[in-house]
Amino acid sequence: MQELDPATLEALRHVSTATLTTQLFKRGLRNTFMQGVAPLATPTGENLVGPAFTLRNIPSREDIDVLELFANPEYAQRKCVETIPAGHVLVQDCRGERNSASFGSILTQRLKVRGVAGMVSDGPVRDSITIAALGLPVFCAGASAPPNLLRHHAIDINVPIGCGGVAVFPGDVIVGDADGVVVIPREMAADVAQAAAEQEQLEEFLTERIREGAALPGTYPPNDATKAAYEAWKKTRNP
Repeated sequence: MQELDPATLEALRHVSTATLTTQLFKRGLRNTFMQGVAPLATPTGENLVGPAFTLRNIPSREDIDVLELFANPEYAQRKCVETIPAGHVLVQDCRGERNSASFGSILTQRLKVRGVAGMVSDGPVRDSITIAALGLPVFCAGASAPPNLLRHHAIDINVPIGCGGVAVFPGDVIVGDADGVVVIPREMAADVAQAAAEQEQLEEFLTERIREGAALPGTYPPNDATKAAYEAWKKTRNP
């Protein structure tokens, strides 16, 4: 898979998921924001950004999902941790199941050591305080102590999945901020990133106008006069 343009990744680190969902909506995509998936720790810097590397879980079965399974390096959960490329985001399909964990602190530490960008799951994590302190961006459905084998059997790596009600294909671009996680089809990423950066610059100008007392009509959305004023404003900022 071709590497993502570094300029695209950099732009996506600095635009909000709110802006990105607007840009995707303009392009006809209405279901791109994961529901029930939130940052485990309050984000303090740039967005989580990276291509998706997926893990699919199915319901567990008592004769198969025993603790000894973790010793098998080919078990999909263990294998994905050891094969996900650096800079990618591990995205788990846990079917929204919240009665057991999808990940714990040791596996999360291993992801960090291997240079993974972050982890997203529509299930909870265990060892949540420890994971939050690692500094690796983790977005999930909260905390749950029981082990994942109680409810999950990891079955497939890097296949199309659903997470938080959104389709995720391997290589899709994942962006996470304080609001949550948005999924951008890979082929749209460059265009969406550029448009989102422009939208946020325009909204900075419009917010300034509103703060100064401008009424909504003609300002938001901008009419031709406001657009012309914006273009003039941009030149003063970027001569």
